[in-house]
Amino acid sequence: MDNYQRRKTIAVEVGNVGIGGDNPVRVQSMATTDTNDIEASVNQAIRIIEAGAELVRFTAQGVREAESLRLIREELRKRGYMTPLIADIHFNSAAAEVAAQYVEKVRINPGNFVKSIKKDFSDYTDEEFEQERLLLRERFVNFLNICKKHDTAIRIGVNHGSLSERMMRRYGDTPLGMVESCLELLRICREEHFDKIVVSLKASNTTLMVKAVRLLVERMDAEDFHYPLHLGVTEAGDGEDGRIKSAIGIGSLLVDGIGDTIRVSLSEQPENEIPVAYSILQATRSRITKTEYIACPSCGRTLFDLETTLRKVKAATQHFVGLKIAVMGCIVNGPGEMVDADYGYVGAGRGRISLYKGKDLILKNIPEEEAVEKLLDLIHKKS
Repeated sequence: MDNYQRRKTIAVEVGNVGIGGDNPVRVQSMATTDTNDIEASVNQAIRIIEAGAELVRFTAQGVREAESLRLIREELRKRGYMTPLIADIHFNSAAAEVAAQYVEKVRINPGNFVKSIKKDFSDYTDEEFEQERLLLRERFVNFLNICKKHDTAIRIGVNHGSLSERMMRRYGDTPLGMVESCLELLRICREEHFDKIVVSLKASNTTLMVKAVRLLVERMDAEDFHYPLHLGVTEAGDGEDGRIKSAIGIGSLLVDGIGDTIRVSLSEQPENEIPVAYSILQATRSRITKTEYIACPSCGRTLFDLETTLRKVKAATQHFVGLKIAVMGCIVNGPGEMVDADYGYVGAGRGRISLYKGKDLILKNIPEEEAVEKLLDLIHKKS
């Protein structure tokens, strides 16, 4: 039951970064600057990259903002940063066509390419629904041709709050409407032999977002679409609330094996999103990038100051990658509850610690002041 089984997808190359396939789940963030301010945009992108992001996204509201992405990319490359850039286009298909010439990936909303033919508020007839689909197809294919020419990937990103009028009237503001909006463009991509695609369905409602993505996966599998999935909870907020919402929404799907790149959306500086994203990946065992600590909550049986001891053990061992270390207050919670750990640091009596390697007791009743050093010796012998 420990084995993480990730959904199989094709690999999509976004510049020098692969998404999906056998690539690790990628972490990205989104800049908050106006792209016309080149210096501010470059500096923020560098902070995001140095925090650990593997892709950086900029919003480009119009053609001028999309043109500025070329200068941002050039300046980043001059400074030695090769991280792929993504343009986020929400309403303007002309901006998407410009951005596709300059960045490695463009995120579009299906509504970008819809030109409404309705002049009233009546429901769409089947004929009207198809007529708009054909108009959408024509504009979307023009965009795909530009992407083909420049080897640009795309993300079809459907947001719960921005379905087209046509989809809203037929399906309502529902997960099904989000899924149908996405599938419509995927079918066009297949007809046009274009497969550099990542897809996402996002909402600020974590339950709705999870249901929508699970439905999309089911429908994609039925139509033999195996594109990578981007996960995120929109407008998650800040602080503890934003982190919890993101962990629940993104984490629920990751433990199902769904997800190939993630973005934690916080109302904070974008570089703050990166450690949260890596922690979610670590907690779901989707991508291991640091030491994991298993620690009891403390109780009357605890034989040392748990908070102080845990901090001390972390400070000495956090440079290891991929280890699980248990810090347990007593032998009641020790050997049994830390069964998943590689190493255990367990209270054995007042001022005394026992050290375990897996389930095996290696050192018993050693003085607490020597225990961290002995733990390091034990880990180094293994390595």
